[in-house]
Amino acid sequence: MTGLSRRDFLKLSAILPAALAASHLTPGLLQPPRPNVILILFDAMSARNLSLYGYPRPTTPNLQRFAQRATVFHNHHSAGNFTVPGTASLLTGLYPWTHRAINMAGLMKRSLTPHNLFHTTSSAYHRFAFSQNLWANHIFNQFNQDLDTILPPDSFAAFSQVIGKALPNDLNAAYRSTDDFLFQDDDPPASLLLGLSERLAYQRSLAHLQQQANDYPLGLPATGLLPIAFRLDHLFQGLAQTLPALPTPFIAYCHLWSVHEPYRPHRDFFDRFKNDNFSPIEKPRHPLGGKNPPQKVANRRKLYDEYIASADHYFGLLLDALQNTGLLDTSYLIVTADHGECFERGTLRHITPLLFEPLVHIPLLISAPGQRQRVDVHTPTNSIDLLPTLAALTGNPIPDWAEGSPLPTLGGSPDPQRVTFSVEAKSNSSFERLRKVSVAMYKGPYKLTYYTSSDYNFFELYNLETDPEELNNLIDSQPALAKDLQNELLRHLQQANAGYA
Repeated sequence: MTGLSRRDFLKLSAILPAALAASHLTPGLLQPPRPNVILILFDAMSARNLSLYGYPRPTTPNLQRFAQRATVFHNHHSAGNFTVPGTASLLTGLYPWTHRAINMAGLMKRSLTPHNLFHTTSSAYHRFAFSQNLWANHIFNQFNQDLDTILPPDSFAAFSQVIGKALPNDLNAAYRSTDDFLFQDDDPPASLLLGLSERLAYQRSLAHLQQQANDYPLGLPATGLLPIAFRLDHLFQGLAQTLPALPTPFIAYCHLWSVHEPYRPHRDFFDRFKNDNFSPIEKPRHPLGGKNPPQKVANRRKLYDEYIASADHYFGLLLDALQNTGLLDTSYLIVTADHGECFERGTLRHITPLLFEPLVHIPLLISAPGQRQRVDVHTPTNSIDLLPTLAALTGNPIPDWAEGSPLPTLGGSPDPQRVTFSVEAKSNSSFERLRKVSVAMYKGPYKLTYYTSSDYNFFELYNLETDPEELNNLIDSQPALAKDLQNELLRHLQQANAGYA
């Protein structure tokens, strides 16, 4: 290589100070570009039903393909067992007993709304949010001052009768007073006149759509909170076209209704697991659980698994599209869920006080820009960890109010003895002490769950390493360990209730 002449050196010496000054004026000039962040959230996707994590049915071949270039978290839990607390904790880095979004269709404590993922991201980022689930919209509409783009929940829909989006000045009030109150698919609807009229019109339109498209044997996928019907191919194609068109760098939160009930698999996956001879472990009914017969539970599980396989197929097409546009090489791609789903102990779905693993053990996969090899993390993590992790990865300070920690291998260190929590408190006022509450505390291999109300008060203790199906309650056989863990959990609950009457 030819060396620099004295004249070249003098020219470079004259230019360098100006270049350095310019780099301060335009910070990205001599620095690598900031990474994009794409967060894909599958509503109600339990890690326990994914072949990625060892489930016997081959439900997720494309997630497994994605895992070969991602960090896979095996012991990741949601801070709540349904959409509101699970989503709010992911977006705030706070536990439900702190942010207080604990009720059905609930909202965060108003004074904490600046404590959110979009606010902690640099203003250099374009901040984008889309959710098919109205309850998630309620949460991030509280952060609208920190968002640049909010897509309405019926974006990419095959058919929609959403009313509230026409009143953008106050979307939460609009959705609550129209779609969430007058037209919600409840029994009976809140407004007998308007609700029944809307329902008849929606069913007529759905029937017409179904005649045109027979590739969903149980009907088109639909959301339970809003009159929206959609096709998985249109949904994922819409995301594949929308994400590359966003101004860069961007952070995109995409909350998908699938694989939430109603479970409506595509024709290519319907009945795929009908005769596979899979027989899950029979578990006793729980005193706080449901009373559904085993055959009904098995049938619903089959449909759920087939719906997961359908969503996984179209996620694979989205993954290919992101690869082809180059976004995978410039973005963190995150796949996770807000909570899980239950098909055991006579209990279906997730509207329950129970906190067994199918309800709160959720997937988490994160692919860094250009990552090519798989990394597996088995130490405990929680949905509250995403906010501090993403703050650090996008070059921003981790806020001191965040209750989570940076994820291992992504700025954090493994801590096998770390304590984390999942909380269910939907029957309480968000302005008062939590009196009817379920709390699961994770520490090492142990999971201690506390169920308490005016009618019951008891603990359950499981060793998830030796008893992953939670069949052997150790509360009586290991009294010393149980007592120590109980005292620790009660201390945290007491701190959470401090300041509330």
